[in-house]
Amino acid sequence: MTIEMVNGISADVFRTVLYVAGPPLIVGLVIGLLVGFFQTITQIQEFTLTFVPKMVGVFASLFILMPWMSEKIVSFTANLIKGIPTYIK
Repeated sequence: MTIEMVNGISADVFRTVLYVAGPPLIVGLVIGLLVGFFQTITQIQEFTLTFVPKMVGVFASLFILMPWMSEKIVSFTANLIKGIPTYIK
């Protein structure tokens, strides 16, 4: 296994992690910003007001995007397993 192979696998791993983890994190960020903006405008400082919408939004995005996320993870794993013979030279 050469350094180029390791770099290629590492790049694929980081790309897959960003693709899979990115959408729920972005949803949580956007909801957090919107709730924070709402709290700033209304002067309401309630902990559950920030926690519950983020939790619901992240779970909803996970539920909606789970087939796509599963396909990304399975295809990455299948490509990694198919490439094993080329890695052992």
